[in-house]
Amino acid sequence: MRVRVLTSLYPSPETPFEGIFAARKWEGLARRGHEVDVVVPLPWAPRALQRWLPEHHARMARTPRVESRSGLEIVRPRYLHVPSRSVGNAARFALVGVEQVLRSEAPRPDVCVIDYAWPGAAAAPALAAAGVPVVINGRGSDVLQVAEIASLRAELSRGLRAAKAITAVSQDLLDAMIDLGGSADAATLTPNGVDTDHFAPGSRDDARRRVGQPPGDRMVLVVGHLIPRKDPILSLEAFRAAGVPDARLVFVGRGPLMEDVRAHAGAIGLGDRVILLGERPPAELVDWYRAADAMLLTSSREGRPNVVLEALSTGCPVVATDAGGTGEVVTSERMLARTREAAVIGAMLADILQSPPTADELRASIEHLTWRSSLDALERILKAASSGSTSESP
Repeated sequence: MRVRVLTSLYPSPETPFEGIFAARKWEGLARRGHEVDVVVPLPWAPRALQRWLPEHHARMARTPRVESRSGLEIVRPRYLHVPSRSVGNAARFALVGVEQVLRSEAPRPDVCVIDYAWPGAAAAPALAAAGVPVVINGRGSDVLQVAEIASLRAELSRGLRAAKAITAVSQDLLDAMIDLGGSADAATLTPNGVDTDHFAPGSRDDARRRVGQPPGDRMVLVVGHLIPRKDPILSLEAFRAAGVPDARLVFVGRGPLMEDVRAHAGAIGLGDRVILLGERPPAELVDWYRAADAMLLTSSREGRPNVVLEALSTGCPVVATDAGGTGEVVTSERMLARTREAAVIGAMLADILQSPPTADELRASIEHLTWRSSLDALERILKAASSGSTSESP
């Protein structure tokens, strides 16, 4: 098959850790003999507007327009981005996205996957009208958060209705996409997989030595962007409520709340027990999971978090709030908090630190969620969708 991916979330030299899970998936599909390329429209603004854009956009402006990554061609056209004009920005994203998907110098794809539903769904009606089957994949806030904004909800619904198939990483997300207009008859749950060979248990002392952390004291890990929906302040409060004096809390990730986290940790007397590492290379994460006694996730919104799969596969217990599809992965009542009360989450964390499940028990809970099974399902869906393509397969 010729598969063209249209997305707003993919790694680049400037943002190497963003959308790393997506790169793994599409590189894996290419290794199965399919022709895969990726279109990632990036926002651009005239100099007069640039001071109103976040620093993230400035990094994207430095990103190369064309890149070869692990055998895949990544094309990054620019579109005019006007602050606070979400509908217009989505329309311009769709315009340059459709132009690249249908570019005349490349063979027309058998199927186009909009991987991350918004703003890519805005391109679905035009692609469908051009005879290209569209599959839209939802990941979390790209559906749930966007649907709360009336003007965006209407555009997202229009895109979902134009798709030949819809997929999502969690069942609650798939249900939301159906409610928004996606076809229930063409809806499939496609959870991400985890590389259980790479994310495997190992010596905690050896791992701590490799990541530069001392042995002995207990360590709780938080992995993810420091953004409101991840609620890192709740992680701090739950850690304090756990009342484990010999434990440290390590944040792996960066984001706009980093200084808020630092300040709050100092204000509640945890300044010397909280470490803010920033982003770490994906290859290094396995040792952080091995080094930790537990991982803490206090999100208010989620798709189906990859970090939970990685931690459990590595034998690291997880205490997580019941957000989105998290409960589809964290099935133990000891580890899944049905409330957002810091005292309750802290008590659960203290219990797990005192009496952790075994690595074998944790791995057994997710052993069916491998990248191989995920790619098998993806391949079946794309082949079914492409059966109605107007293009000719090689």
